[in-house]
Amino acid sequence: MRLTAQAIIFAASLLCAVSAHALPSASGDDLDKLLADKGLLGQIDQVRQSVSHKASELVVNAMGFLGVPYKRGGNTAETGFDCSGFVRAMYEQSIGLILPRRAEQQAAATQNIDKNDLQPGDLVFFNTMKRAFSHVGIYVGDGKFIHSPRPGAEVRVESMTMAYWKGRFDGARRVASRANDGTTTSTPAQTQSQPAQALQQAPAVLQSQKLTQEQLFLR
Repeated sequence: MRLTAQAIIFAASLLCAVSAHALPSASGDDLDKLLADKGLLGQIDQVRQSVSHKASELVVNAMGFLGVPYKRGGNTAETGFDCSGFVRAMYEQSIGLILPRRAEQQAAATQNIDKNDLQPGDLVFFNTMKRAFSHVGIYVGDGKFIHSPRPGAEVRVESMTMAYWKGRFDGARRVASRANDGTTTSTPAQTQSQPAQALQQAPAVLQSQKLTQEQLFLR
C-alpha cells in the first residue's frame, strides 16, 4: 500500500517540530510517549498503518534521526552520519539488511526503478561530487527524501523538486527485500558476518559485477 502524501509529510513536519535535534538514542516507547504528550501519536499511527510494515518502520525510524549532524565516514548517531552511512544504518536497524558502505556500491547492489514508481523506503541517488551516484537518501513520499547532506548540515527532509536536487538526480533504486516486501524474509544481521549477509541479500547485479567483499564493505 502506498503512503499518502499528506500522512508522510505531516510525519516529517511533526517530528521536526517535536525536537530540533531528534532522539536517536531513545527507544520506540520513548518516542511514542513524547508524541503522545504532544497529542501527535494518533497522526504517526496513521503513517504506520498506511504503508507496508517494513517501509513504515524504516521511514518512521529514519525520521527519529532528524537533526543528527553530518560526519564524513560516520555510521552512528553518536558520531554523526554521512549519506551512505545513514542509509546503511537505517536499513540495518529497521529491516535487518546490511547494504554496502558507499553510495555507488549501494546503487550497484539494488534494483533500478523508474522515478515515477518511487515508494517510501526506496533509495534516491544524486551526482553531487561530479561523479555518478555520489549521494544517496531515502525516499519518504510526495517527492521528498531524508538524508545526511554535507559537512556542517544535519539529517533533514528535502524536496527532490528543488533545482539543486532536480538537476543532479541520478536514479532511483529498490532494495531486493523491499521489492518483495511481505514475501521475502531476511536473517537478522547479527547472526552472520556483514559480507556474507549482504552478498545473500543483494540482487543478481551485485554478483554479476564480481565485487569483492573488501570492496563492498570498504569503510
